[in-house]
This record gives sequence, structure tokens and C-alpha cells, in this order.
Amino acid sequence: MQQFSHSEIAELKSRIDQIQEMLAGGAAAPQPGRIDGGRTGSDAPEAGLLDQIAFSIQMRRTRKSHFGSNQLSGPTWDMMLDLMLARSAGRELSASDLAAGAGVPLSSGMRMIATLEQLGLAERFTDARDRRRSIVRLTDRGCESMASYFAKMDQAWQNRPSRTM
Repeated sequence: MQQFSHSEIAELKSRIDQIQEMLAGGAAAPQPGRIDGGRTGSDAPEAGLLDQIAFSIQMRRTRKSHFGSNQLSGPTWDMMLDLMLARSAGRELSASDLAAGAGVPLSSGMRMIATLEQLGLAERFTDARDRRRSIVRLTDRGCESMASYFAKMDQAWQNRPSRTM
């Protein structure tokens, strides 16, 4: 398997952020003239913004119930996303790559990886070419959990209430 460089991880993280923004905001940009609650003026939130906020909250709550853990947030969630992308691309990530991609020190990253291992979502191996490095991969269960989570999110996005006026 090919390994990611730190710059490739940073690029992947940027792409993930863009995808999350797109999912949270929908395929089309919010329409400036649409406002919520009958209010007018510049202080009224746009319906699109309210949809994004509500969907972001729903994503967080669904993630917590789907994975059964509060621990899959922030940098730990970023690691799960990086691992899913790596698996789908047939690439490997080291523990230090994951920590760098999540923007945390290696010591914190190792604790987060240990949490993912305890949850049965990831596994760690010694790199056969460099025994000083640890390679981290999603388990089959981790991959299935991620795929089913995103299927739920896709369904929720498709079925969200529209706030057209």
C-alpha cells in the first residue's frame, strides 16, 4: 500500500472540509432573499443558514447515537475521515500522519488512536519497512460503521424539511 505524505494529508483534510461544507450547505448556494420567521432586515437569518445549523446539529447527534460514543468528535472524527479516505484509496496512514492531519500533537493522537482501537473501529500495526512507525487502518467494522453513518446522513439530507417561502 502507498503511504500519504503530510502535504497529501493536509490536502485531503481540506477536501473533507469542503465536502462537509457542501453537505451542510446543500448543492446550491443559499439564496440571499430568503429569510426565516417572517422577519425582515439584515438581522434575520437566511433559511439556508438555519437549515445548515439544524443539519449540523442532526449530524452530531446522529454520529453520537450511531457510534455509541461521545469520543468521535473533533480531531478523533477527523482521523476517522482520514482513515476512511485512505482505505478507499488503498493507502496507509501512520499514527504520526493521522496526528498531523488532525492537527494534534503525536502524544494526543496516540491516545485518540487508542480510543478508536478500544471502540473496535481501527487497528494499529508495526510498519514492516520501518519498525519504528505504526500504521493505522480502519477495521472492517469501522469501515461498515462509517459507510452506514454516511448513508444515514445522505438520507437525512434528502428528507430534510424545506424552508421555502
